[in-house]
Amino acid sequence: MHERFPVISGAESLYIEGNEIGILISHGFLGTPQSVRFLGEKLANYGYTVSAPRLKGHGTSYLDIEKCTEEDWFASLEKAYLDLKKRCKTIFVMGQSMGGALTLWLASKYREIDGIILINAALSLPSYEYLRNAASPRYLGEGKPDIKAENVFEITYDKVPLKAIHQLQNIMDKTPAVLAQVHCPVLAIKSAVDNVVPPKNTDYIMGNIKSTTKKMIVLQNSYHVASMDNDKEQIAEETHMFMQQRIARIVKA
Repeated sequence: MHERFPVISGAESLYIEGNEIGILISHGFLGTPQSVRFLGEKLANYGYTVSAPRLKGHGTSYLDIEKCTEEDWFASLEKAYLDLKKRCKTIFVMGQSMGGALTLWLASKYREIDGIILINAALSLPSYEYLRNAASPRYLGEGKPDIKAENVFEITYDKVPLKAIHQLQNIMDKTPAVLAQVHCPVLAIKSAVDNVVPPKNTDYIMGNIKSTTKKMIVLQNSYHVASMDNDKEQIAEETHMFMQQRIARIVKA
């Protein structure tokens, strides 16, 4: 898919060179790397090499995302993973919302991934459910991002194409089947109150994933876009500790 519109200022892919421990971060549906920039920069401060790619069709125009498929979005993340693999010996992958689902896809395909961090990973999105078999409208208005903190601006679209919603639903529908192929350590982070993706999505993932090392964190003061919300510092710190614990085990092995 060829994008026809320029990238919105601030929505560009993020890459910060660090040590040989890499972390790949995927934003969610309609989001951009701007939504995970704080986490990326915070993790880079710990010395890690950080890559947060802009998924195809995101951060340009809703007319671009209309032409995208689920394969385009996964390919964007996969390419960034393979590029990071050339630079880093140890790689962790973090994903928020749809990015969490794509992270699970990636971990099921590349068993060498050292650990994954899921933030309000999406297996269902109730507000879109009535559109599952719809043929119209072509575009729908999109509300404000689900962020509890005040005065936070997320780069996103004010319209969403029906075709893009159907591609998102395809991803969510296919994700439960990949859980049996995911064996790496997992840190699952969910918001106690999420007005977009039900928190029980994370419970389902943790109950069905085949990882033997798994931990869940519940955020008490953030909504869906937790990477930009009140608990973002906690997410960064918990991720750093999770990565360090996993690295220590690798060294001992």
